[in-house]
Amino acid sequence: MPRSAISSIEDKKRLVRRLARDSRGFAEQYGFRVTNNPSQLFQVLYLSVLLARRGDFRRAVNTASALRDHGWDSAARMARSLHEDRVRVLREAGQRGDVNALADVLGDLARTVLERYRGDLRRLRSAAHQDPAQERKLLTELPGVDGEVLDFFLRDVQAVWREVAPVADRRALIAARRLGLGRSVDDLVGLAGRDESERLAWLVGALARVDLEKRYAELTG
Repeated sequence: MPRSAISSIEDKKRLVRRLARDSRGFAEQYGFRVTNNPSQLFQVLYLSVLLARRGDFRRAVNTASALRDHGWDSAARMARSLHEDRVRVLREAGQRGDVNALADVLGDLARTVLERYRGDLRRLRSAAHQDPAQERKLLTELPGVDGEVLDFFLRDVQAVWREVAPVADRRALIAARRLGLGRSVDDLVGLAGRDESERLAWLVGALARVDLEKRYAELTG
Protein backbone atom coordinates (compact mmCIF):
# COMPACT_ATOMS: atom_id res chain seq x y z
CA MET A 1 0.00 0.00 0.00
CA PRO A 2 1.45 3.43 -0.86
CA ARG A 3 2.85 5.44 2.02
CA SER A 4 0.42 8.30 1.38
CA ALA A 5 -2.56 5.92 1.62
CA ILE A 6 -1.32 4.60 4.98
CA SER A 7 -0.95 8.15 6.24
CA SER A 8 -4.45 8.98 5.03
CA ILE A 9 -5.95 5.99 6.82
CA GLU A 10 -4.05 6.83 10.00
CA ASP A 11 -5.25 10.44 9.82
CA LYS A 12 -8.85 9.27 9.44
CA LYS A 13 -8.58 6.94 12.42
CA ARG A 14 -6.96 9.67 14.49
CA LEU A 15 -9.85 12.03 13.70
CA VAL A 16 -12.42 9.33 14.45
CA ARG A 17 -10.80 8.72 17.85
CA ARG A 18 -10.93 12.43 18.56
CA LEU A 19 -14.58 12.70 17.57
CA ALA A 20 -15.52 9.62 19.60
CA ARG A 21 -13.62 10.91 22.61
CA ASP A 22 -15.49 14.22 22.54
CA SER A 23 -18.99 12.74 22.21
CA ARG A 24 -21.30 10.00 23.44
CA GLY A 25 -23.75 10.54 20.63
CA PHE A 26 -25.94 13.46 19.65
CA ALA A 27 -28.75 13.17 22.19
CA GLU A 28 -26.48 12.43 25.14
CA GLN A 29 -24.27 15.40 24.30
CA TYR A 30 -27.30 17.61 24.91
CA GLY A 31 -28.46 15.93 28.10
CA PHE A 32 -30.74 13.14 26.83
CA ARG A 33 -29.56 9.73 27.96
CA VAL A 34 -29.87 6.92 25.45
CA THR A 35 -30.73 3.67 27.20
CA ASN A 36 -33.31 0.97 26.53
CA ASN A 37 -35.65 2.66 29.01
CA PRO A 38 -39.22 3.59 28.01
CA SER A 39 -39.05 7.19 29.21
CA GLN A 40 -35.65 7.88 27.70
CA LEU A 41 -36.57 6.31 24.37
CA PHE A 42 -39.67 8.50 24.21
CA GLN A 43 -37.63 11.61 25.04
CA VAL A 44 -35.21 10.84 22.21
CA LEU A 45 -38.21 10.38 19.91
CA TYR A 46 -39.76 13.77 20.65
CA LEU A 47 -36.33 15.41 20.52
CA SER A 48 -36.07 13.95 17.00
CA VAL A 49 -39.47 15.37 16.06
CA LEU A 50 -38.33 18.82 17.20
CA LEU A 51 -34.96 18.58 15.44
CA ALA A 52 -36.70 17.90 12.13
CA ARG A 53 -38.41 21.31 12.27
CA ARG A 54 -36.76 24.20 10.48
CA GLY A 55 -34.78 26.60 12.62
CA ASP A 56 -31.88 26.65 15.04
CA PHE A 57 -31.20 23.17 16.38
CA ARG A 58 -30.49 24.68 19.81
CA ARG A 59 -34.12 25.77 19.98
CA ALA A 60 -35.18 22.16 19.39
CA VAL A 61 -32.86 20.92 22.14
CA ASN A 62 -34.04 23.64 24.53
CA THR A 63 -37.67 22.84 23.77
CA ALA A 64 -37.17 19.12 24.38
CA SER A 65 -35.46 19.95 27.67
CA ALA A 66 -38.34 22.23 28.64
CA LEU A 67 -40.91 19.52 27.93
CA ARG A 68 -38.95 17.00 29.99
CA ASP A 69 -38.36 19.43 32.84
CA HIS A 70 -42.07 20.23 32.91
CA GLY A 71 -42.66 16.60 33.84
CA TRP A 72 -43.59 15.29 30.39
CA ASP A 73 -40.74 12.81 30.35
CA SER A 74 -42.75 9.77 29.26
CA ALA A 75 -45.51 8.97 26.79
CA ALA A 76 -48.02 8.52 29.61
CA ARG A 77 -47.25 11.90 31.19
CA MET A 78 -47.19 13.71 27.86
CA ALA A 79 -50.52 12.08 26.94
CA ARG A 80 -52.11 13.47 30.12
CA SER A 81 -50.91 17.00 29.41
CA LEU A 82 -53.35 19.68 28.25
CA HIS A 83 -53.02 21.14 24.78
CA GLU A 84 -52.91 24.71 26.08
CA ASP A 85 -50.14 23.81 28.54
CA ARG A 86 -48.05 22.29 25.75
CA VAL A 87 -48.58 25.41 23.65
CA ARG A 88 -47.43 27.62 26.52
CA VAL A 89 -44.28 25.59 27.17
CA LEU A 90 -43.43 25.47 23.48
CA ARG A 91 -43.79 29.23 23.13
CA GLU A 92 -41.76 29.89 26.28
CA ALA A 93 -39.01 27.67 24.84
CA GLY A 94 -38.90 29.88 21.74
CA GLN A 95 -40.76 27.76 19.20
CA ARG A 96 -41.92 29.66 16.12
CA GLY A 97 -44.47 28.96 13.41
CA ASP A 98 -47.63 26.97 14.01
CA VAL A 99 -47.10 26.12 17.67
CA ASN A 100 -50.66 24.84 18.01
CA ALA A 101 -50.02 22.22 15.32
CA LEU A 102 -46.78 21.17 17.00
CA ALA A 103 -48.57 20.82 20.33
CA ASP A 104 -51.16 18.63 18.60
CA VAL A 105 -48.44 16.42 17.05
CA LEU A 106 -46.72 15.90 20.39
CA GLY A 107 -50.00 15.06 22.10
CA ASP A 108 -51.03 12.67 19.32
CA LEU A 109 -47.60 11.04 19.36
CA ALA A 110 -47.75 10.42 23.10
CA ARG A 111 -51.30 9.08 23.02
CA THR A 112 -50.52 6.75 20.11
CA VAL A 113 -47.41 5.33 21.81
CA LEU A 114 -49.49 4.86 24.96
CA GLU A 115 -52.43 3.21 23.19
CA ARG A 116 -50.45 0.91 20.87
CA TYR A 117 -47.44 0.11 23.01
CA ARG A 118 -48.50 1.02 26.56
CA GLY A 119 -46.06 3.91 26.46
CA ASP A 120 -43.08 1.66 25.85
CA LEU A 121 -41.26 1.74 22.50
CA ARG A 122 -39.57 -1.52 23.44
CA ARG A 123 -42.96 -3.11 22.74
CA LEU A 124 -42.81 -1.67 19.22
CA ARG A 125 -39.41 -3.34 18.86
CA SER A 126 -40.87 -6.62 20.08
CA ALA A 127 -43.88 -6.31 17.77
CA ALA A 128 -41.42 -5.92 14.88
CA HIS A 129 -39.50 -9.00 16.08
CA GLN A 130 -36.39 -6.80 16.02
CA ASP A 131 -36.55 -6.70 12.24
CA PRO A 132 -35.12 -3.28 11.18
CA ALA A 133 -37.44 -2.84 8.20
CA GLN A 134 -40.50 -3.56 10.32
CA GLU A 135 -39.26 -1.30 13.11
CA ARG A 136 -38.90 1.52 10.61
CA LYS A 137 -42.40 0.85 9.27
CA LEU A 138 -44.01 0.88 12.72
CA LEU A 139 -42.13 3.99 13.78
CA THR A 140 -43.20 5.95 10.69
CA GLU A 141 -46.81 5.03 11.44
CA LEU A 142 -46.57 7.18 14.58
CA PRO A 143 -47.83 10.80 14.37
CA GLY A 144 -45.11 13.26 13.42
CA VAL A 145 -42.54 10.62 12.49
CA ASP A 146 -41.33 10.92 8.90
CA GLY A 147 -38.12 9.72 7.29
CA GLU A 148 -36.00 12.54 8.71
CA VAL A 149 -37.33 12.08 12.24
CA LEU A 150 -36.72 8.35 11.89
CA ASP A 151 -33.07 8.90 10.90
CA PHE A 152 -32.50 11.20 13.88
CA PHE A 153 -34.08 8.72 16.28
CA LEU A 154 -32.27 5.66 14.95
CA ARG A 155 -28.97 7.56 14.76
CA ASP A 156 -28.94 7.57 18.56
CA VAL A 157 -30.84 4.42 19.52
CA GLN A 158 -28.70 2.17 17.31
CA ALA A 159 -26.39 2.16 20.33
CA VAL A 160 -28.97 0.03 22.17
CA TRP A 161 -31.11 -1.35 19.31
CA ARG A 162 -28.12 -2.87 17.55
CA GLU A 163 -30.17 -4.50 14.81
CA VAL A 164 -31.01 -1.13 13.19
CA ALA A 165 -27.34 -0.24 12.66
CA PRO A 166 -25.75 1.14 10.61
CA VAL A 167 -27.55 4.51 10.55
CA ALA A 168 -26.11 7.89 9.61
CA ASP A 169 -28.33 10.90 9.05
CA ARG A 170 -27.87 13.49 6.30
CA ARG A 171 -25.91 15.96 8.42
CA ALA A 172 -23.50 13.29 9.66
CA LEU A 173 -22.77 12.29 6.06
CA ILE A 174 -22.25 15.91 5.02
CA ALA A 175 -19.67 16.29 7.80
CA ALA A 176 -18.03 12.97 6.91
CA ARG A 177 -17.56 14.10 3.31
CA ARG A 178 -16.21 17.52 4.26
CA LEU A 179 -13.77 16.00 6.73
CA GLY A 180 -12.60 13.35 4.29
CA LEU A 181 -13.95 10.41 6.29
CA GLY A 182 -16.02 8.97 3.49
CA ARG A 183 -19.22 9.44 1.56
CA SER A 184 -21.47 6.69 2.90
CA VAL A 185 -22.55 5.00 6.10
CA ASP A 186 -20.51 1.98 5.04
CA ASP A 187 -17.38 4.14 5.02
CA LEU A 188 -18.14 5.17 8.60
CA VAL A 189 -18.77 1.56 9.61
CA GLY A 190 -15.31 0.73 8.31
CA LEU A 191 -13.82 3.37 10.62
CA ALA A 192 -15.99 2.67 13.67
CA GLY A 193 -15.82 -1.13 13.46
CA ARG A 194 -18.23 -3.59 11.85
CA ASP A 195 -19.78 -4.76 15.15
CA GLU A 196 -19.52 -1.48 17.04
CA SER A 197 -23.04 0.00 16.86
CA GLU A 198 -22.45 2.06 20.01
CA ARG A 199 -19.21 3.52 18.68
CA LEU A 200 -20.90 4.21 15.34
CA ALA A 201 -23.76 6.01 17.13
CA TRP A 202 -21.23 8.20 18.93
CA LEU A 203 -19.34 8.89 15.71
CA VAL A 204 -22.36 9.87 13.59
CA GLY A 205 -23.74 11.93 16.47
CA ALA A 206 -20.44 13.79 16.75
CA LEU A 207 -20.37 14.36 13.00
CA ALA A 208 -23.91 15.74 13.02
CA ARG A 209 -22.87 18.15 15.79
CA VAL A 210 -19.84 19.26 13.77
CA ASP A 211 -22.08 20.21 10.86
CA LEU A 212 -24.74 21.90 12.98
CA GLU A 213 -22.19 23.83 15.05
CA LYS A 214 -19.98 24.59 12.00
CA ARG A 215 -16.83 23.30 13.77
CA TYR A 216 -14.94 22.31 10.64
CA ALA A 217 -12.10 24.80 11.07
CA GLU A 218 -11.49 23.56 14.60
CA LEU A 219 -10.98 20.01 13.32
CA THR A 220 -9.07 20.72 10.13
CA GLY A 221 -6.98 23.72 11.09
